[in-house]
Amino acid sequence: MTGMPQPGQPRLPRVLSGIQPTADSFQIGNYLGALRQWLQMQHENDAYYVVVDQHAITVEHDPALLRHRTLVSFAQLLAIGLDPELCTIFVQSHVPEHSQMAWIMECQTGFGEAGRMTQFKDKSQKGGADRSTVGLFTYPILQAADILVYQADAVPVGEDQRQHLELTRDLAQRFNANFGQTLTVPKAMYVTDTAKIVDLQDPTSKMSKSSPAGCVFLLDDDKTITKKIKSAVTDSEREIRFDAEQKAGVSNLLTIQQALTGKSIERLVVDYADRGYGDLKSDTAEIVVEFIRPIRDGVEQLMSDPAELQRLMAKGAHKARATASQTLAAVYEAIGFVTLPD
Repeated sequence: MTGMPQPGQPRLPRVLSGIQPTADSFQIGNYLGALRQWLQMQHENDAYYVVVDQHAITVEHDPALLRHRTLVSFAQLLAIGLDPELCTIFVQSHVPEHSQMAWIMECQTGFGEAGRMTQFKDKSQKGGADRSTVGLFTYPILQAADILVYQADAVPVGEDQRQHLELTRDLAQRFNANFGQTLTVPKAMYVTDTAKIVDLQDPTSKMSKSSPAGCVFLLDDDKTITKKIKSAVTDSEREIRFDAEQKAGVSNLLTIQQALTGKSIERLVVDYADRGYGDLKSDTAEIVVEFIRPIRDGVEQLMSDPAELQRLMAKGAHKARATASQTLAAVYEAIGFVTLPD
């Protein structure tokens, strides 16, 4: 069984989403905020999931580390349950059509339009405008190319990506107006069934790889996970109840449990009526350890067999190129490039 329609069946809606290989491991916030939805979407859509390694080089990086993180990221996507028979999983740099499409889209984008992207403003201010690369400036256009080259019908987005998707839609509409109907104008897919996980040491902040002590990574060992969760900041009260404003730390632990067990927050609160924070932390740690262990084991198995991992990468790249090359050929024809016979 595959995620593609059988002969005579209508094409499934096509979705695309990507993740950067900028850490040694994804963290549980990534999983509960996005990756868990990817698992469901692979059954209902023609889904394309990409490790966007080209986006990872817009800032200074270590080549050996990028190579390792790309492999580990790909392995984690498989280990969480993405199935190459149901969806297309691939690495961005393995599909040159991304870069070729990006140049076409750059030539459709106004300089001022690109300069208004808020993420570039934020990142360039942090690193200094003089040190910011042209790649950092244009990466929203590469992101648009990532989407348009697959003729995606929809893209799962969070609030921080809304502006980039609007740029993608504008570019597709502009291209179609200038050169004829060629590109699918993607819609935003706002996923509501997500769990917002915050930092274990600073519950006022989103869980992030930049705060290792407050972040549970999918490749952490059992002892490390347990230590992090048992050290989680709570408050000076004793009552276990859900109040994201006044009891952010306690609420965060309840949210993690709810997301991984399926129990309602209300049920969890009732279960802890006569128990303390120590019980809440111990139970949460046990639940997270049991959830992460098979993922970690799966990654270790995949990383121990480089030939198999690369075979699966090649399979994904081949499937992705089959689609991307068709789009690029249509774009080249529309824009007036001379094409050579096969």
